[in-house]
Amino acid sequence: MIMMMMMAVVRDRAGAGFRSKSIYGSGLFHMRMKIPSGNTAGVVTTFYLISQPENGGHDEIDFEFLGDKAGRPVTLQTNLIIDGQSYREQWLRLWFDPAAAFHDYKILWNAYQLVMFVDDTPVRVLRNLTAAVPGYPFPSKPAMLIRGSIWDGSSWATDGGRAKLDWSRAPFTAAFRGFDVDAACAVGNVTPPCYDDPAALWWNGGEYEALSDAQRAAYESVRNNSMVYDYCTDELRFNSHVPLECSYV
Repeated sequence: MIMMMMMAVVRDRAGAGFRSKSIYGSGLFHMRMKIPSGNTAGVVTTFYLISQPENGGHDEIDFEFLGDKAGRPVTLQTNLIIDGQSYREQWLRLWFDPAAAFHDYKILWNAYQLVMFVDDTPVRVLRNLTAAVPGYPFPSKPAMLIRGSIWDGSSWATDGGRAKLDWSRAPFTAAFRGFDVDAACAVGNVTPPCYDDPAALWWNGGEYEALSDAQRAAYESVRNNSMVYDYCTDELRFNSHVPLECSYV
């Protein structure tokens, strides 16, 4: 368990990060985070899962906080990279200041769905419809690391890269705590049935096969009130042919 970790971006070290020692095949991954405050244009703070090896078509599940100029709200970008394809960005303006206090960020990943939570509110959902819909994308590589990082994303993170990181304001410090690896299925030399055995792996049980009615209502509220960009509605980007999964929200 990581009780507390502080990481900072300074001029001679453009980023910092940590990773889990083990890799996982399913689970409910939990981190409490507090991101840098003030003028953080260009600063990116992350908590994510990434499959191993990290090349040749990897899977990735990202919480990415995109810093901004003082007085402007930070953007939470969630993104799903599946088989190396990275174009599934969604942007949220959260209902609180993520730099003011610690908040919970969770990723549920099992055989039925992928759900990203902020303080127990679902903010991103991808159902696993691979068995019913040919070509449907879902993270399925059975070896995921947990990573956290803070780094200089000046080339793209704020105003499309026009607002750069101001090094005179460094260091930019992020804090992480409260990650518990007991809620995940570790992969060893022999891959265990990480999608099975809901009695032992409780996140695979019936309660976690789909959102509850209350969770669905909360998720729809986030989509209606907090989402400021959704790749699924970007018809210019995809020439009016939106990705397959966008038809199954």
